[in-house]
Amino acid sequence: MISELKPYPEYKESGLPWLGQVPRHWDTRRIRHVCDMRVSNVDKHTKSGETPVRLCNYVEVYKNDRIRESTRFMAATTSEDERIRFGLRKGDVLITKDSEQWNDIAVPALVEYEAPDLVCGYHLAILRSRPSLYGTFLHRAIECQFIAAQFHIEANGVTRYGLSHGAIQNVGIPLPPPEEQAAIVRFLDWANGRLERAIRAKRKVIALLNEQKQAIIHRAVTRGLNPNVPLKPSGIPWLGDIPAHWEVRRAKQVCTAIVDCKNRTPEPVDGGEYIVVRTTNIRHGQFNLLGSYTTDRRNYDIWTQQGAPQLGDVFFTREAPVGEACLVPQQGNLCMGQRMMYFRPNAAVLDAEYLLHSIHGPVVRRYIEIEANGSTVGHLRLGQVSSLPLLWCPIEEQKQIVAHVTRMSGPQTTTISRLEREIELLREYRIRLVADVVTGKLDVREAASRLPDEALIDMVEEEEAEPSEEGDVELEEVVV
Repeated sequence: MISELKPYPEYKESGLPWLGQVPRHWDTRRIRHVCDMRVSNVDKHTKSGETPVRLCNYVEVYKNDRIRESTRFMAATTSEDERIRFGLRKGDVLITKDSEQWNDIAVPALVEYEAPDLVCGYHLAILRSRPSLYGTFLHRAIECQFIAAQFHIEANGVTRYGLSHGAIQNVGIPLPPPEEQAAIVRFLDWANGRLERAIRAKRKVIALLNEQKQAIIHRAVTRGLNPNVPLKPSGIPWLGDIPAHWEVRRAKQVCTAIVDCKNRTPEPVDGGEYIVVRTTNIRHGQFNLLGSYTTDRRNYDIWTQQGAPQLGDVFFTREAPVGEACLVPQQGNLCMGQRMMYFRPNAAVLDAEYLLHSIHGPVVRRYIEIEANGSTVGHLRLGQVSSLPLLWCPIEEQKQIVAHVTRMSGPQTTTISRLEREIELLREYRIRLVADVVTGKLDVREAASRLPDEALIDMVEEEEAEPSEEGDVELEEVVV
């Protein structure tokens, strides 16, 4: 059905340079002309004498496409005036107003649930559509990369970025007739459901393959490669025996440096750009630059006395999520974002890849489960990271274990890389489809009219039943 879509028969100039032409019967408007806007100042607090409410906070908007009854809200209190002024209604669109990264500005979520005690929290703006605009269409429009770019350009800041009231209100959007807005939303909901279903299926396969890899790693880093080696008690009740010549050592005993991200006084710019590595760049032992950004030493100085991460080091995330790790890739000018760390192994006694496998092994996993603090987001302090327990064996044996794991898990690694690339392409396709449809490059009126209602219901149920991995994101301290 998507491949059959055609352009509209007639176009006209939109009056917006970035948009170009739009269908002849469409209009264009600034947000101030079609929406009422309110920027919340409701902070996360509980005070006696105020009205108890549930807060929809930055995290809920950043992590979710829709705000539903099943969304987990925070308990807080507000004045009665704030409860009324910032109360949420069905059809509202919430956008992130402040962020540490410019491309995290104006992330939208559609409100599909309202209640008298549900209130918008701090660092968010409420966009409430007037009669000529459906909130569902506005939500899809802000997802369009060309429309979102207007917010990104207008965001002000150096280490943190934010939108003024005027910047939000001045953003231009295409405005089809209301019945056509409904058709566009109907079609995109259907298409997005199909794409998400395909992505979830690939993620399930990736999860199974990662379990197979973990089984190979667990066996190798707890028992070694010789099935006949003498054993001794590990001293860890749930682990049992380990090879007799192995020891339990702390990370600080076998690393020359364990470096946490630090914000220090900015130094003079040296003319270079640095890739900021975020926790979202590391998953399942692999490094992916998708979602990273560049900066200079004036705006984001994170160097430490030990210097920048380098080849042979191991990245480690101590929060959001805790315990992801990968080898530092062969990239120049890397620096660490918040909640990032790296280990620098002592090459004489610890192989970097063996350290990586150990971090993914059962001893460190169990340690993290016990030690990670936090009621909503687990995290480790520097001292806890330095004390990670590692099953240590002689360096030559470590190298043999690494070679064994690489050989035995090679097929899974290859397949995972292919599936992740396919997921990336599906996401890129979705971004392009949304842009083409909401800006009028493709006509979906006929296609939307042929969609069965049952299919749309199935897609919604699937989205609710299985949360996306996109929940694992790095969230800025400004929202904590």
